[in-house]
Amino acid sequence: MIKASDIHESCAWQELTPGGEICGGGTSRVVKTGDWRSNLPVWEAEKCKQCLLCAPYCPDGSIPVKDGKREDFDLYHCKGCGICAKVCPFGAIRMEKEEEK
Repeated sequence: MIKASDIHESCAWQELTPGGEICGGGTSRVVKTGDWRSNLPVWEAEKCKQCLLCAPYCPDGSIPVKDGKREDFDLYHCKGCGICAKVCPFGAIRMEKEEEK
């Protein structure tokens, strides 16, 4: 078990937020997290009906929407979870095993 006395303090207590809350989004936008993806989402635009069901389900915000239409995946941040493929009612997204680069 880690004790408070074992942790090196890197900032003064006055700099901490009330309750130790993190005042910022935990988003993958800060880091290129798609590097550890093992499954690659493939968007078949001709099958897509632009229902946009996939975009809010993406936990990483890797499905950009511009002017009310979805665009191709942001593979810099997609982790390949496959949720988007499961929620797409038109089969416009499929998951493929990503090859080593």
